[in-house]
Amino acid sequence: MPELITSYYNAPFGTLAIRHNEEFITAVQFLDEEHTETRKPKGIAQQCMFQLDEYFSGKLRNFDLPLGPSGTDFQKRVWMALQNIPYASTASYLDIAKLVGDEKSTRAVGAANGKNPVAIIIPCHRVIGSDNSLTGYAGGLHRKKWLLQHEAKFGLGVQTLF
Repeated sequence: MPELITSYYNAPFGTLAIRHNEEFITAVQFLDEEHTETRKPKGIAQQCMFQLDEYFSGKLRNFDLPLGPSGTDFQKRVWMALQNIPYASTASYLDIAKLVGDEKSTRAVGAANGKNPVAIIIPCHRVIGSDNSLTGYAGGLHRKKWLLQHEAKFGLGVQTLF
C-alpha cells in the first residue's frame, strides 16, 4: 500500500487535513486546531486544494478528484449515493436509503454518513432529517450549517437557509 501523506488546507471555518497517496484522496477531515502547512503541496494534494479554493469561492460545484476512502461495501454504496446529491440541494436519510436499495436502512445510512472520511468532497453535509432539520454531522452542526448556507448562497442566491 502506498504511503499516506497528510497535507493541510485552511478553509474559511478552520483547517482541513487532506490524507492522500500519489493516486487517491483517502480522507478530508476537519481539525479543531490550526495547523500550518510547511511544504508546498504537489500532485493530487495540489489538485484537491485548488478545487477546494474554487468550491469556497463559489466557482466549483462538482469535485473531480480520484477518491479512495476505506469502508465496507455498504458504506461505499452510501458514499457513492451522496455524490449524486446536487450542489445546493439536500436529501434525507430515507432518500439515500432508497437510492442504495433498502428504505428500511435509514439508521445504517446515517451511520455510514457519519463515517464518511472525505468531508465536503463526498457531500455528507447535504443529508438532513426527513423533517428538514439539521441532524448530526461528524464535523459539527455549525460546519454543516455553514456549508449548506454557502452552497445556497452561490447555487440558489439565498442568504440564509437555516
